[in-house]
Amino acid sequence: MTEDEFDLFYTASYPRLVGQLYALTGDHAEAQDVVQEAFVRAWDRRSTVLNGDREPEAWIRTVAHRLAMSRWRRARHWWELVRSTSAPRAAPEPSPDHVALVTALRRLPEAQRTAIVLHHLCDLSVEQIATETGTALGTVKARLSRGRTALAGHLTIEEPRLTEEARA
Repeated sequence: MTEDEFDLFYTASYPRLVGQLYALTGDHAEAQDVVQEAFVRAWDRRSTVLNGDREPEAWIRTVAHRLAMSRWRRARHWWELVRSTSAPRAAPEPSPDHVALVTALRRLPEAQRTAIVLHHLCDLSVEQIATETGTALGTVKARLSRGRTALAGHLTIEEPRLTEEARA
């Protein structure tokens, strides 16, 4: 892949990949960082990754996802160290919609969350998801079905009940 071809590929894929990783991580800046790092690694390996039989966007998405998980583990370890050595600090509150969405996605098992994001946000077919994740076709279908059901349950809005006085 030439430099110009890589630039075109980057321009077309970067926004989509950031959106996908944002859905997986819940942190837009983190998604941008890991996708950028994945593109750097792809550039370094462009003769094998970008010119082979592989789907380059799938390779970059996989690398970015692994980077995000690795960073999350390091951050969790760091947070445990900080928490054990200092007093907690107050953080600004996120919006209720953001909290609801992130909470709902985080409640799903990682395999279901990944299948839902790849299918609904990446527009990958069930067959493509199975190939990319190395999972059986039936397993992907089951994860999508169970994930959608669980996500719907987590995002259901309960209507407030009116008291007798409010109804009158």
